[in-house]
Amino acid sequence: MASLRQSKRPGSRIRSDNYSPKTYQRNDDSSTQWAKREKHWTSDEVINTFAPAQKTVNTVREWLVSTGIWPERISLSQNRAWLAFNATVEEAESLLQTEYHLYEHRSLGYRTPACDSYHIPKHVQEHVDYITPGIKLFAPEKRGRDLKRGLGQPGSSLTAIAKGFPATAAGELSTCDTYITPACIRALYGVPEIPDYATTGPRADNSMGIFEEADFYSPDDLDLFFANFTPRIPNGTQPTPAFIDGAKFPPFSWAGGESNLDFELAFPLIYPQTITLYQTDDEYYSASSVPGTGFFNTFLDAIDGSYCTYSAFGETGDDPHLDPIYPDTLDPEGYLGHTMCGVFNATRVISVSYGGQEADLPAYYQQRQCNEFMKLGLQGHSIFFASGDAGVGVPFGEGGCLGLNRTIFNPAWPNNCPYVTNVGATKLYPNQSVTDPESAAMDPAGQPWFIAFSSGGGFSNIYPRPDYQGHLVDKYLRDHTPPYPYYESKDGSDFGNNGGLYNRLGRAYPDVAANGDNIAFYLNGNFQTAAGTSASTPIFTSLINRINELRLNAGKSAVGFLNPALYAHPEMFNDITNGTNPGCGTAGFSAAPGWDPVTGLGTPNFPKMVEFFMSLP
Repeated sequence: MASLRQSKRPGSRIRSDNYSPKTYQRNDDSSTQWAKREKHWTSDEVINTFAPAQKTVNTVREWLVSTGIWPERISLSQNRAWLAFNATVEEAESLLQTEYHLYEHRSLGYRTPACDSYHIPKHVQEHVDYITPGIKLFAPEKRGRDLKRGLGQPGSSLTAIAKGFPATAAGELSTCDTYITPACIRALYGVPEIPDYATTGPRADNSMGIFEEADFYSPDDLDLFFANFTPRIPNGTQPTPAFIDGAKFPPFSWAGGESNLDFELAFPLIYPQTITLYQTDDEYYSASSVPGTGFFNTFLDAIDGSYCTYSAFGETGDDPHLDPIYPDTLDPEGYLGHTMCGVFNATRVISVSYGGQEADLPAYYQQRQCNEFMKLGLQGHSIFFASGDAGVGVPFGEGGCLGLNRTIFNPAWPNNCPYVTNVGATKLYPNQSVTDPESAAMDPAGQPWFIAFSSGGGFSNIYPRPDYQGHLVDKYLRDHTPPYPYYESKDGSDFGNNGGLYNRLGRAYPDVAANGDNIAFYLNGNFQTAAGTSASTPIFTSLINRINELRLNAGKSAVGFLNPALYAHPEMFNDITNGTNPGCGTAGFSAAPGWDPVTGLGTPNFPKMVEFFMSLP
């Protein structure tokens, strides 16, 4: 099959394969600007905005027909960006005045048809972005990645059996420096235990979404947690499953720390609101990460059918060398259906405690995916990602840092995308109470976790800094200049120049933070503590879900893409000014007054957030 990617209509303010993060300009009336932007788009409006002009479609179609490709053979994709048709090799070579070859990757064994160049008439060129199969070959060889942000299978280095927790302290605040419980979270951020909507019941259309892969919660552990910490939540309370591409609960009894933690943190904050569990991929792909380092695309397919065929940056649909391939014929018990496209609705907020590093994937893969996060934001969805647990590097030693000497900071993905909200981690140090200021989460190796833990943060090498965060990030770099050489690049071309360790012009993260250390939870029947930005993320996401409920009940819309409003109103946060996020042989960045690349804008002041968002139309 040959496919032709059609160009975006001239003069449009959005170009689907190169959309600038400089979307929302800050001015003196930022609340009004946010309120205007807050009128969200429908899925059809997004497709219409990204679709090429009818003139483009007609020009390309007429050229194909004139060369002998009959109209009945030509189809227009669901997102209206592609014309596709089946053709023999001889037809394709004649049409494009080229010669096709079958290329094979020497070490990975991938094979794909491609050509060295192709030619199309001059009057058609302006209407075609690219053709596939064409000159594109393969993604880079697989590199290591850290998918889970903090927790994994039993025995993970960031979970520990807790000793001596007094049963009578479950609802008290005297031990929050040792055990962060739901009561501690509510006290830290001013969150009422029983939401205003509890008396009228939750809205069926405002479930909170949580993404999981290769990690599973235990209903028994949830019941244990509720009985000890939130007895108002009845036994048997569980998330609503949305099983994607063959995902299912495994036939074994142990639970995963990531899933248990997500639900044991979120349910106490939002109940009686519900949670939707997006469990993704069959066991073969989710457990082994075959065939490559790709991630999230099958999930995005499932909540937006147009993403299955969406084209941008030379990539169409899921990458066959990086993403799962369905039907799964590689495993005797693999999912034999086709990739689920648009089968599930996207919840208004989605919490994701998984991710990798920006250097692990081709830029085009990340940019296409980032465009989808932007589209979801336009439609009123808020996407939250954990910022990572290894400061400015990656876990398990300095080998994951960049450059020849492994000293350049390694930013995270999808955190680098300007259209998601990143959540860093804070903690209470020993002998502190919930009335004391929190600090950036940082635990040296062995104290108490096997590996070091610090809140992930830094600057992207792919995306330039979006306008909505420029004023606060610039202030940090001016007033609290990090003591490291830097380089300045908007496209990655100046990577590592002048011995620089970080990109001073890149999209900065995290955006916000919440507590992520000494988190009390149950795992496989044991009371334990955990650490990770994977704890911070469901906490912050839960509070936004509560705010959405309040707005919806008042006849208003969901908050949608948050970042422009958050950066315009830092007074909604508890500023964190103590701590660092070491990595790559350095002390990392330092927390400071205002935004910083350790804890972002700070932790939520829930009453102020409610006041602000409820004041908007």
